[in-house]
Amino acid sequence: MARRRRLEPAASWVEITTTPADWKAADPALLATMLGELHLIRAFEERVLDLAGEGLVHGPAHSSIGQEGGAVGSIVGLRSTDGINGSHRGHHQFLAKAITHVSRGRLDLEHLVTPDLQTVLQRTLAEILGLAQGYCRGRGGSMHLQWFEAGALGTNAIVGGGVPLAAGNAWAQKHSGTTDVTVTYFGDGATNIGSVLESMNLAAAWKLPVAFFIENNLYAVSTHVSEVTAESRLSARGLGFGIPSYRVDGMNPLAVHLAMVEAEQRMRAGDGPVVIEAEVYRYFHQNGPYPGSAFGYRTKAEEAEWRERDPLTRMAAELTRLGLVADEQVEAVRTQAIAAVDAATSELLEADPEKEGRRRIRPELWPDPAFVDVGVRGDLSALAGRRSLEPLADTRARDEVKYVDAVAGVMERRMAEDPRIVVLGEDVHRLKGGTNGATKGLSSAYPERVLGTPISENAFAGLGGGMALDGRFRPVVEFMYPDFLWVAADQVFNQIGKARHMFGGDNPVPLVLRTKVAMGSGYGSQHLMDPAGVFATSAGWRIVAPSTAEDYVGLMNAALALDDPVLVIEHVDLYNEKDTVIAGDLDYVIPPGTAAIRREGTEVTVISYLSMVRHSLEAIEQTGIDAELIDLRWLDRASIDWETIEASVKKTNAVLIVEQGARGTSYGGWLADEIQRRLFDWLDQPVQRVTGSESSPSISRVLERAAIARTEEVVVGLEAVRANAGGA
Repeated sequence: MARRRRLEPAASWVEITTTPADWKAADPALLATMLGELHLIRAFEERVLDLAGEGLVHGPAHSSIGQEGGAVGSIVGLRSTDGINGSHRGHHQFLAKAITHVSRGRLDLEHLVTPDLQTVLQRTLAEILGLAQGYCRGRGGSMHLQWFEAGALGTNAIVGGGVPLAAGNAWAQKHSGTTDVTVTYFGDGATNIGSVLESMNLAAAWKLPVAFFIENNLYAVSTHVSEVTAESRLSARGLGFGIPSYRVDGMNPLAVHLAMVEAEQRMRAGDGPVVIEAEVYRYFHQNGPYPGSAFGYRTKAEEAEWRERDPLTRMAAELTRLGLVADEQVEAVRTQAIAAVDAATSELLEADPEKEGRRRIRPELWPDPAFVDVGVRGDLSALAGRRSLEPLADTRARDEVKYVDAVAGVMERRMAEDPRIVVLGEDVHRLKGGTNGATKGLSSAYPERVLGTPISENAFAGLGGGMALDGRFRPVVEFMYPDFLWVAADQVFNQIGKARHMFGGDNPVPLVLRTKVAMGSGYGSQHLMDPAGVFATSAGWRIVAPSTAEDYVGLMNAALALDDPVLVIEHVDLYNEKDTVIAGDLDYVIPPGTAAIRREGTEVTVISYLSMVRHSLEAIEQTGIDAELIDLRWLDRASIDWETIEASVKKTNAVLIVEQGARGTSYGGWLADEIQRRLFDWLDQPVQRVTGSESSPSISRVLERAAIARTEEVVVGLEAVRANAGGA
């Protein structure tokens, strides 16, 4: 019979409860502060539900009533420089961090609300109502609350979406030489989300000072936790990653605080992450002012049982037992909290002159509609003072290089000058420069700044996003193939791409995402896409697509200087091509709005990028058509060089857009629409396009070739333009 030996997890797993001795030993000022914060948050949340009932909250109102103990207990002892982020149900977390920040962690129960604290309440309520004075200028609303000064990094409407960003913030804290920590809050539903588990693994492997704080309120909308997992003690998730884990009664703020103090000691000492599971209960439904029993998925008896464990009641009872407060003082605290919320409300609302007995938001407080697109990207001021250069006009001597060596060379140059640049991705630190040599020499020169990641695109893309939002580093994230962006689509599009705009338009997001188009390499349907079309229709991203080594230098330098996320697309066909760079100059930039005319002509404007520029030149020579060839360089809506395109179209009166990839994710589709909208009066025929087929490339050499465009397809496109011109 086989021998059996019981295995123990590498990390500890404990449950923390309090005794009367713990309450007696606690700092009375700490307990008083927790009582004050609990009442301020409760009064605030009750008002939000009231306003939602009046129809004054546009969108959801995810109440945290009942869950305040977990937020207050875990945040009251944090520094302002410690970071937190949270979920769609995050008012209590945001308020606890903001109140702790302005009060420096101490509230006077006799004079609960200072002017600074009153401002916090008013600006938070204004944000939830969508008003200009809110912390995110009304764009964040109830689910996206951010105040960097207080260490509130941003709540998040995507379940588990903020967790990878928190890991990035923790990486920045650790590598900036601080002992600060980050706490990321999420619910029971998020513990089954891949990005959360990926981030736990990455944080443990890299010993990041991040606490994964699970608010287990038992229900994801109406589905009980026992229905979706066989291990409903959710702190067990940490054990699989070697993370010390705690389980605590979240209705007991002191128990939560004691668990967080112990967790903080570990994180601040450099020992890595922790998991804290706080058992809490939301007293209302997922959204709005009704209890869950009204919808049939909870019983009134269950709700009553949890109501008896109310953290406000528990805190008041313990302080009264210790003789620290009397019942009338507790009532005075609540009265002050309600009065402060009343005052905040009165600044934002007025009587509705058209509806007797009703209130409305003061009209002058709404954001200006002209603000709608401000801050989707930055204003390019980051390039001020940078030396711009057009390689085509530069007559200096050239050095012969392989294209891929220019890729690695300019990155090494920038890393030598800017210690903020960090490169991360799968295998970037091995194989003498990653899988293609694009990071050659970087890991030996900068071993602490070239990070080989797990195969966890959601985690490391989001970690890069958190680093960028922190502002102390400039992450360069590599996706080995662009198709992998679908694995990390939430972090790429919902988080990184939207962050600046969503949180008010001011936040720099200095992140570069490198990837390569590999059509023709035989890697099949899940490795060979061109991502340009997908990113061009996703707000927030800038896109560069260099066709020459000299362009790569200038475009990468610009990407690394901007305060926006920039997608840098490369092509494997170019990597081993013999090319040139300007001798001794790897420091210039090619700014947005500067396309290159690779060939002048009068019959048709051909617009392309990446390797298809070369194929277009070949096709033009083969057909003998006098075409003007524009190499876009910058592809995103905000950066495209319309001046060059318009001048060319007005000369040729015809356009052929050339790209290699599939029709479905085509970049040229939106570009053709925009050209026809802008330049219809100068077009003698519809905009023509060369693309690949509808399908993605297959493994078969023959079918792969049939699925993509190259010189032959451009020839056909040019001949079609000429035929249409002849018919006209």
